[in-house]
Amino acid sequence: MNASEKLALVKSTSRKIWDLTTPYFNSEEKWKARGLLLAIVLLNFAYVYNAVLFNDWQRTFFDAIEKRDAAEFGVQLLRWLYLGFAFIVIAVYKFYLTQLLELRWRTWLTKYYLQRWLSDQAFYRMELGRFSNQTGVPDNPDQRIQEDLAQFTDFTLTLTMGALNALITLFSFVGVLWGLSGGFAFSFAGYDMQLHGYMVWAAVGYCVIGSVITHYIGRPQIALNFRQQRYEADFRHHMVRVREYCEAIALDKGENVERFHLDRRFLAVATNYLQLIRARKNLVWFASFFGQAALVFPYLVAAPRFFANAITFGQLQQIASAFGEVNDSLS
Repeated sequence: MNASEKLALVKSTSRKIWDLTTPYFNSEEKWKARGLLLAIVLLNFAYVYNAVLFNDWQRTFFDAIEKRDAAEFGVQLLRWLYLGFAFIVIAVYKFYLTQLLELRWRTWLTKYYLQRWLSDQAFYRMELGRFSNQTGVPDNPDQRIQEDLAQFTDFTLTLTMGALNALITLFSFVGVLWGLSGGFAFSFAGYDMQLHGYMVWAAVGYCVIGSVITHYIGRPQIALNFRQQRYEADFRHHMVRVREYCEAIALDKGENVERFHLDRRFLAVATNYLQLIRARKNLVWFASFFGQAALVFPYLVAAPRFFANAITFGQLQQIASAFGEVNDSLS
């Protein structure tokens, strides 16, 4: 697939997502939907702001420990209490309102597509088209309405709000990390050079390398997941047909034939799932290594400034925390 074909595919997919997303937010429930969406966006801003305050708290708290300042230690414990309480309230209502919007959206879409499926005998004509092997006929419309709509609303909200949260977090913590990084002096080709905000560049480089590797390791799962969903639906659909036509199958003594078709469909389910397990195992290998290394990497990069007394112990902890936030948001 060349670049123009990939661009056309991205545009086509984006248009389909837009066509699926916009009807609900322009429907008779649009004000409730938009209000919930706005509340979730505002809670995401509050969530990141609270994380920034926590990051600043870490610096003060660990500096108090380093200085053995009991009074400041007590003050920071009280500060942790109200920051922690605010975090809990924000997290709970962000989860609750997101789930509520997902449920309302799925309910509206389900009613909408059930109406289309059951109008003008569309359900009957789709089955006829499928059995006559017509092209472009969707498979398993019952499963698409029941399962795919749930996944669509869930993944759409999760990905969009996750992307928004990542962008806010990135812009909030890049400034923090840049200010704490200082300069990194080194010599190259006989010239003395200094890299400002080197912790930011270290976080970007670490994440870019990890994301590229993760993409290539995890990419086979896209097709495998798509096929798994189709094979599972075909297997379930044939069992439903056996139940519907149980009398005819019993009179014709067709149990062995039906068992053969069910075994064949389940073999496709199991074979594809085994391939999916192997693909996931490869991704878990790298993700586990990458995640563990990310815990130590900021300390390794910031340690020279700490041992040179350029930063305090609290600032070292703040750098590690900010690095983690930037790395997570870029990932």
